[in-house]
Amino acid sequence: MATTAGTEYAPNINAIVTGAWQTYADRVVLRHTDDNDAWIDVTGREAQARVDAVAKGLIAHGVKPGQSVGIMSRTRYEWTVLDFAIWAVGAVPVPLYDTSSKAQIDWITSDADVSIVFVETAEHAALAGKVAKDKESPLKEVLVIDDGALDAMAAKGAKIADTDLDHRKSLAKHSDVATIMYTSGTTGRPKGVRLSHFAYVRHVAGLQESAKEVLYQEGAGTVLFLTLAHSLARLVQLVLVSTGAVIGYCPDTTKLVPLMGTFHPTLILAVPRVFEKVYNSAETKAAAGGKVKIFRWAAKQAIEFSEALDTPSGPSAGLKFKHKIAHKLVLHKIYDVLGGNGTWAVSGSAPLGARLGHFYRGLGLTVLEGYGLTETNAASHLNRPGSPRIGTVGQPLPGIEVKIADDGEILMRGDTLFDGYHHNPDATAEAMDGGWFRTGDVGHQDPEGYLTITGRKKELIVTAGGKNVAPAVLEDRIRAYPLVSQCLVVGDNKPYIAALVTLDAEALPGWLKGKGKEPMTVEEAAKDPFVLESIDRAITRANKSVSRAESVRKFEVLDTDFTIANDYLTPSMKLKRSEVMADFADRIEALYAGE
Repeated sequence: MATTAGTEYAPNINAIVTGAWQTYADRVVLRHTDDNDAWIDVTGREAQARVDAVAKGLIAHGVKPGQSVGIMSRTRYEWTVLDFAIWAVGAVPVPLYDTSSKAQIDWITSDADVSIVFVETAEHAALAGKVAKDKESPLKEVLVIDDGALDAMAAKGAKIADTDLDHRKSLAKHSDVATIMYTSGTTGRPKGVRLSHFAYVRHVAGLQESAKEVLYQEGAGTVLFLTLAHSLARLVQLVLVSTGAVIGYCPDTTKLVPLMGTFHPTLILAVPRVFEKVYNSAETKAAAGGKVKIFRWAAKQAIEFSEALDTPSGPSAGLKFKHKIAHKLVLHKIYDVLGGNGTWAVSGSAPLGARLGHFYRGLGLTVLEGYGLTETNAASHLNRPGSPRIGTVGQPLPGIEVKIADDGEILMRGDTLFDGYHHNPDATAEAMDGGWFRTGDVGHQDPEGYLTITGRKKELIVTAGGKNVAPAVLEDRIRAYPLVSQCLVVGDNKPYIAALVTLDAEALPGWLKGKGKEPMTVEEAAKDPFVLESIDRAITRANKSVSRAESVRKFEVLDTDFTIANDYLTPSMKLKRSEVMADFADRIEALYAGE
C-alpha cells in the first residue's frame, strides 16, 4: 500500500477490485438480466473469475501494458467485465458513447491510438468498421459483444498462467494513466481527459469515508442505467464494487421502472432530468385520472415537511399528520415506482433545484446533490448523508481544495484532478491558473464550504441593458413544467430575455387527457392556443424566481425537440447551446423582431 499524509491507499485500481471480490467472494455483487428480464446473480468469486478469464484472453491476444482499448456499449454487465479486464492487464480502457457517430469514433480512436475496440451491436460494428477500413486509422479490430466476443476472448486465454496475470495486475502505479475519458462536448471536438490510477484510488477512499451511510447500508445496491462512458457512472461503479454494494445493470431505460420494481435499490443514481420526469409523469397521470388537485396537495405536504426538517423545531404535529395522509394517498405510489426500498439518491450533471430536492426527501428519498466535471474525476463535491443542505451541491470531497475567483469562477486543485488533456497541451495550459483548474462554472460557497452553482461562465448572458443573466436558473424552472422537454434561454446583447421551448412528446398525450383536450401531435400542440397559454403560465411562474430584468418576456414553442439523436444534447443530457443557437438563429431573431 502507498501512503499519503498518513493514509494508506491501494496501489492501483486492480488492487481495489481484487480485494473487494475476495472479501465478498460468496456475496452477490453484480446482477444482470436474462432474455425474460429475470435477474441473474453474480458473486464476487464469479465476477473475479470472469474478469480474469477475459483478461487472460487479452494477454493471449497481444494487448500490451499501456495500450489503449476501446469500449462502445450501453451500460451492461459486459461493460464492467471489459473495463476491469483491461485494467487487469495494465492497459488503458477508452470509453466511447454508444450513440457515437462515425466521425466521433474516428476522432477518439485516432487521438487515443485505439487499435482494438469492443462494441455492443452489429450496428456499432458497422460504424466502427468503416473507421477501421481507413488505412490511416490506428483502429484495426472491432470485436462485437453481442456476437460472443467475451467468450471468445476467455477461450483464447485458457492457457495463460495465473502468475502472468497477477504480474500484469501489479504493473500500474499511482502516476500511470488509468483511462482516457472524452468529454461529451457541448462545443467543438471532445477532449481526452487523462485520469490516473491515484485519482481513482484516492476518490474511492474519500467517498467510502464521506458516504458510509449510503455505501455500507444493509442490502445496499443500485440499478445502474446511466452510461458508463460518462465519468459519474464509471466512478460510482468502482466505489460500489469497493464496498460490496450490489450493482444491477439496465441497458434499456424503457425497462427501468419494472427492473427497479424487482431489484428494490437502496440507492438511486440519476441526473436531474430523470427526477423531473418521474415527478412530471406522476402529475400528468394524476391529472389524467382527475386527481391533479390531490397530487399537488400531497406534493406540497412533502415539500413543506422536508423544509421543516431543516428548522430547529422540525415539522409540527399538524404537518406530520398531513404528511402521513399525503404519503398514504399519493406519495407511496411514486416511492414504489422507484423500487419501494430507496433511502438515498445521488444527483449530478446539472442543478436539481430545491423544490425537487425537498419533494423527494418528503417522499422518503434523500437526494444527495453533488457536483463535478470529468476533469475532477466526476465528483468534487457531495452533500453528506448526515448533513445535506438542499439547494447546494455540498462540500468538497476529501483531496479537493476549492476557491472562488474574483469573477465568481470555481477553481480547484487536489489529488483527484486529471493529469491533462491527451495530446492537447494548449488546452491543458488554458484550463489551469497557477496550479488551479478553471472549471468554467460560476458560484459561491458559504463559510462551511457548501457550494452553490449559479451557471456556466461562458453561458452568462449580458443583455443590451448590461444585466448579467445565468440562463440555467430559468431553464431549470421552465423545464419543471410537465409538458416541457427542453428550454433555451437567450438574450445576449438583446433588449430582453427570451426562450425557445420544446414539448415532451411522451408527456403530451397524458397532459392533454388530464386537461380534457383531444389528442394532437407535437406539431399541432406547438401552435395550439391552449397549450401556448399553459406554457405562458409556466414561464410566468418561473419568472417569479428572478428579477424583472432577468425574466423571459417572449418565447416560442418549437415543433421539434432537442435530443441526443439530433445532436442538440450531449449523452450526459447537456444542451449544446451553440449548435441550437446557430441552427435556430432565425427563430431567435424573430423573438426580437420590431424591437
